[in-house]
Amino acid sequence: MSKPIVAIVGRPNVGKSTLFNALAGENISIVKDTPGVTRDRIYADISWLNYNFTLIDTGGIEPDSGDVILSRMREQAQIAIETADVIIFLVDVRQGLVDADFQVADMLRRSQKPVVLAVNKADNYEKFLPDTYEFYNLGLGDPHPVSANSKLGFGDLLDEVVENCDPKALEEEEDERPKIAIIGKPNAGKSSIINKMLGEERVIVSDVAGTTRDAIDTVIQKNGKEYVFIDTAGLRRKNKIKEDLERYSVIRTVSAVERCDVAVLVIDATEGITEQDAKIAGIAHERGKGMIIAVNKWDLVEKDDKTIYKFTNKIREVLAYMSYAELVFISAKTGQRFPKIFDMLDAVIENHAMRVQTGVLNEILTEAVAMKQPPSDKGKRLKLYYMTQVSVKPPTFVVFINDRQLMHFSYTRYIENQIRNTFGFRGTPIHIIARERKEK
Repeated sequence: MSKPIVAIVGRPNVGKSTLFNALAGENISIVKDTPGVTRDRIYADISWLNYNFTLIDTGGIEPDSGDVILSRMREQAQIAIETADVIIFLVDVRQGLVDADFQVADMLRRSQKPVVLAVNKADNYEKFLPDTYEFYNLGLGDPHPVSANSKLGFGDLLDEVVENCDPKALEEEEDERPKIAIIGKPNAGKSSIINKMLGEERVIVSDVAGTTRDAIDTVIQKNGKEYVFIDTAGLRRKNKIKEDLERYSVIRTVSAVERCDVAVLVIDATEGITEQDAKIAGIAHERGKGMIIAVNKWDLVEKDDKTIYKFTNKIREVLAYMSYAELVFISAKTGQRFPKIFDMLDAVIENHAMRVQTGVLNEILTEAVAMKQPPSDKGKRLKLYYMTQVSVKPPTFVVFINDRQLMHFSYTRYIENQIRNTFGFRGTPIHIIARERKEK
């Protein structure tokens, strides 16, 4: 089930990042044992009541001169319109309505996306209430007074956000065809890969405009199966500022990965794996998606008999937290190893949705415990009673134990490896959840 995406847009200094951080709260802290996933806080997963959505901060670098501000705001609004299901438009009650607010409101209104108007810095409700009324002039419905600093007014704001998350958008995922997101840095060759696949197949079923988002999904038929490819290349950004481009590609990646079953990370062989690649890969890893790493432009690399080993080792080292990912060396230009991509996709899609019988799981568990004694602390030893699979996409297992403190990360990893040794699960992450069960 893909989560709705909510983006925050607004002028510099109205408090976008403060609001983002306040709403994200502690949700932001990433799993501690994932080396290589550094995170500029651009997105966070939020739960409100029993709704989940992904929040995006479109902020970024704040320019200082007036005319630049407007063009930058338009650009942020454009990113939000392209990628979000709901937009929070943040204005400042103390500065009041300014011209830029009207111009951005105009863009947002025309986009026909749901917009929730939040009036920030209203720390004193009685005092600022009259001032919030002037924001009705934007024509975006009721202004919601909030204070990002004091965390006031969040309830009403989030209720309104959730109300605008289209339930149909959540249901449209009935489409059973596997969805593959092609992700990676700009210019790694994502679009060329899709074009090459289309060229080879010559059966363009149709370019279906994404129903809720503006991404264009490409349907490709191969061996009698249909695959939906989500391309994150999107619009070419005019600005040349590297940080902006990176931020933009992260936002695009989040919105594509949210909808896919398997992500294909495209790495430029001529550049090797970079920190930005690791960041983008981390998004798919965190969301539990199947993973294939495609090293593109392999035809341009000077090779000897060790090149592929060196390359493989470097990738495995940088992406140590996703040793499950499949790896393929390709060239979008020559079509080298393209058939292999589809074989891998089929295998990963199958593994991502694989179920294992409880009986078999517990045999593995018993054997694992017999081979390697569970850790103990101050005379108390970890006991593992029982294990069962609770969901797929990604395969998720619950193991019942006597004491969660004793279940160290390394032992969880060991159990995961035993499961992988038996069933492979190549290309897909596995989640293991420990639940305490008091001894009778």
